[in-house]
Amino acid sequence: MTAPENRVYLDYNATAKVRPAAVAAVLHALDLCGNPSSVHASGRAARAVVERARADVAALAGASATAVTFVSGGAEANATAMESAMASGFTRLIIGATEHDTVRETALASGLPLAVWPVDGEGVADLAWLERELSHGERALVCLMLANNETGVIQPAAEAARLTREAGGWLHVDAVQAAGKLPIDFEGMGADTLVLSAHKVGGPQGIGALVAGPRARLVRRLHGGGQERGRRAGTENVPGIAGFGAAARAALADLPRMAADRAGRDAFEAAVVAAGAEVLGASAPRLPQTSCFAAPGYAAELQVIALDLARVQVSAGAACSSGKVRASPVVAAMGRPDLAPFSIRVSGGWATTDADWARAARAWLTLNERRATRRLEVA
Repeated sequence: MTAPENRVYLDYNATAKVRPAAVAAVLHALDLCGNPSSVHASGRAARAVVERARADVAALAGASATAVTFVSGGAEANATAMESAMASGFTRLIIGATEHDTVRETALASGLPLAVWPVDGEGVADLAWLERELSHGERALVCLMLANNETGVIQPAAEAARLTREAGGWLHVDAVQAAGKLPIDFEGMGADTLVLSAHKVGGPQGIGALVAGPRARLVRRLHGGGQERGRRAGTENVPGIAGFGAAARAALADLPRMAADRAGRDAFEAAVVAAGAEVLGASAPRLPQTSCFAAPGYAAELQVIALDLARVQVSAGAACSSGKVRASPVVAAMGRPDLAPFSIRVSGGWATTDADWARAARAWLTLNERRATRRLEVA
């Protein structure tokens, strides 16, 4: 069996490698026996861990600590935010065409009138369309990713927030992929709710955060306790929260290094483009460590499997669907359904090096050349 250290891991947008600081924080929290709701010394120690982590997560989001509610992950946070808006009287939904399935499926399950907000050929949401759609007069819940999980394309969230507020709407922002990769200023952005997930920034899986602004009134999905300031019942996941806080603190400090990761990503893209691939969203503002590209005729599932055998780990589209390896709906929404079955995502993170990107490029070029040779032989 090949040792894990001999593999290149470039699937951070699915799950980031856990940071050493997060591991240490989880282990420390596991040694605490107190319930954070208890008033004795052990309980107070656990509460201190939770509140420190809350402050660290808030700093990563550019928010106040009181705005942060810990939940089980991005899916629960998205659902809670959207259901809170609906309960507050927002009876019409507008969601971006390239939103994550957790947003799309929650919107569809609501049964409310739904409009899909189109993107241009680079994957950027059409603000003029939104302004026209908001002029209809209904109170609308608007959902927009800050950065797309497949292409890394960054959306104009602050401009969308301004338009939505002027129309009396509620803007919900899924910042799961953006956190730790670009600076986030929740308060300056003007959104009403925003979502983060620990395992995307180098923390443990199964813990996330919902950030709510002063206009947002959250409704509880879990009842029976007063935890999280009455917003979510159930004893807090202290080890998970501790790991999230440590990862958030490290990710915030690591932002300049993440920006420098663009050089390795760009060199990788130059190599695959020279071999005939096409990068999706190449002309739009993008996360510095995400590349989504397509090689016409080279099925996405075959690329992922072949690269895995070459000890390079990537994915085809979102992690929630990559086990099934379906054609990317994000790429289709960008007006390129012809490329959707052939697109794969390569994403680096806090431990990625330029050498990792170079090795991935060499592996893909070798596989693509073999494919071309086989096709010539068959012809």
